[in-house]
Amino acid sequence: MARGFVGAAEIVFGGRRHLALAAPLIRGAARPWPSPFDGAADEVLAHRGRPICVLASGDPFHYGVGAVLARKIDAREMNVVSAPSAFSLAAARLGWSLPATVLLSVHGRTLDLVRPHLQPGACILALTCDGEGPAALATLLAESGFGASRLTVLEALGGPRETIRTTRANDYSLGSVDALNTVAIEVAAAPDARVLARTPGLADNLFEHDGQITKREIRALTISALAPRRGELLWDIGAGSGSIAIEWMLADPAMRAIAVERRADRAARIRCNAAAFGVPGLEIVEETAPAALGSLSPPDAIFIGGGAGDAGVLDAAARALRPGGRLVVNAVTLETEALLLARHAMLGGELIRIAIAHPDALGQMKTWRPALPVTQWLWTRP
Repeated sequence: MARGFVGAAEIVFGGRRHLALAAPLIRGAARPWPSPFDGAADEVLAHRGRPICVLASGDPFHYGVGAVLARKIDAREMNVVSAPSAFSLAAARLGWSLPATVLLSVHGRTLDLVRPHLQPGACILALTCDGEGPAALATLLAESGFGASRLTVLEALGGPRETIRTTRANDYSLGSVDALNTVAIEVAAAPDARVLARTPGLADNLFEHDGQITKREIRALTISALAPRRGELLWDIGAGSGSIAIEWMLADPAMRAIAVERRADRAARIRCNAAAFGVPGLEIVEETAPAALGSLSPPDAIFIGGGAGDAGVLDAAARALRPGGRLVVNAVTLETEALLLARHAMLGGELIRIAIAHPDALGQMKTWRPALPVTQWLWTRP
């Protein structure tokens, strides 16, 4: 059946490797994917109604062109001839349970995406983009405190060139690797490894910051108030280090966030933090609110940690929210607190005051040293 579809197609789309493999069967035009890949679906759609064939490998409906096309083309318009995916083949060779395994693609994507999944004892299957991918993953693991992790490189699965080799990340020396490979990672963490906890309120020292950061205890309460739900978009206004937006995105791979920060040095710091926490998709807008807000996609939630007292920011944020959206504002100054008290009196919502203290030396003894109290207002748009 698959051969018949290839031979009958007026146009055959695919990667150059796929087109070369299928060349003896192709009677129509062979069309390699554009670079960048973003316009691939539009190219296929431009020929809607004609017999078109798309070649794909790996796991195209998990990560790849199948999922991209399915977002724009009804499944009833497609005839899909499926084969064992790279993930299924790898799991079969290793005896791994797919539901218990993290399935990840770093094909054409940053390796930083693996960072949130580096949990002790975790099993990860990662699709890479070339023969250098396994070595690059090994380097990332070793530099992050996961050098003892066991790596199994599965090359050209399902074909005559299939090869399976195993090594440790900190002792990687496999040499040449087939460009078509999947890497299995059995995560082992050193005591000082950068393990990202699965709950909000990550340690402050994991973030690069200049002191402009929502501290971990307040951050945990703030994320709870924002109540992230799968696939939602957050605006983090006056983002500082980006800690709120980053922890929002760590709640689920489908989460999206835009960090609005007017200072260039802090915006650069947010980019570094986003990469280090494995959420490179965090969008950063280097501009002042409320001017920056007019062109942004409507949010499901907004956090204002800085600049709430600037003219028009609170009003612009309230107008931008979708119905049912949540606005959370933290205040440490009396002036901003007064604004929140007035908004609460006018619009309702929830108002709390948070006081945190840490032990500190007092002569030869210790006492509690209070941090600045935070007034938090939560409002849900009707």
